[in-house]
Amino acid sequence: MNLDIHTTIRVAFILTIFGLFLSVLLGIQSFRTGLKLLYFQKRRQLILRGWKYIFSSLGFLVGAIIINSIAEPVVYQVFPPSPTVTLTPTITLTPTISTTPTITLTPTDTPTPAISYTPIVPVQIETQFTSVVQPNPDTVFSPLVFAKKIDKNLQPINPATEFDQPITSIFATFSYDKMNAGTQWTAIWYRNGKELLCYETLPWNVATGGYGYSECNLPAEMWLAGEYEVQIFLGSTWKISGRFTVVGEPPAPTATRSPTITLTPSRTPGPTSTRTATSTSTITKTPTISRTPVPSRTPRPTDTKWPTATP
Repeated sequence: MNLDIHTTIRVAFILTIFGLFLSVLLGIQSFRTGLKLLYFQKRRQLILRGWKYIFSSLGFLVGAIIINSIAEPVVYQVFPPSPTVTLTPTITLTPTISTTPTITLTPTDTPTPAISYTPIVPVQIETQFTSVVQPNPDTVFSPLVFAKKIDKNLQPINPATEFDQPITSIFATFSYDKMNAGTQWTAIWYRNGKELLCYETLPWNVATGGYGYSECNLPAEMWLAGEYEVQIFLGSTWKISGRFTVVGEPPAPTATRSPTITLTPSRTPGPTSTRTATSTSTITKTPTISRTPVPSRTPRPTDTKWPTATP
């Protein structure tokens, strides 16, 4: 094993310290054993041996001080350190051909997002604000959960993120905390990110924490297939958004039938008399009540007498 001078002196210092502690322990043990003996000669021998260990520990202490302080400089005076050889690479590889692009493509059009990433309250809704209470910035909302129905505890029944037709109502449920009473609260429903469907805005008038919901109730034919988004605001500050999808075609609206009148002529029995046509009206019931004009009666023509015979 090859050790340099510094390492050798460190090892010698550690061994000296170890000998110091060992001598002290042996001396103390010899003193304790000697004091317990009744025989004078044995007791004296053990006590003298203990003092030898103590003096030996003092020698180890002096040696450790000398080794740690002056041993290394003295050794370097006798054996001067030789310079350390530094390895220098002799061959340097330099590339001879550099490929430089001759054409730099500079984009001429910078795409600008058409929709802001931070939702805002539309002006036509913001003008309806009535509350002057400042929202609590520490108010928190849970992620929105969507369902067609909720229970009496405002919990969603069969929540989902994709709904099939037919649909008449969708509920967006959430939990909240640290809400200030009287804060202007707004929920806005969009279809495909731009078409406003439903909204509600009013001062908050329930508890400061618990469960809440927003409902969008529309005719079934207005729930078109697409992606829907609900945005929650406190004042003008956006707090949270949630999305769901509607698939399938909505049911077609029910057509309304109009009343029709059909005139049916009656049979004329012979050339002697002519009878008027009678009118038969067929009326289809509709949700709204409308008056149907009654056709007027045409007076019956007088009978034409037969000519008298001529001789």
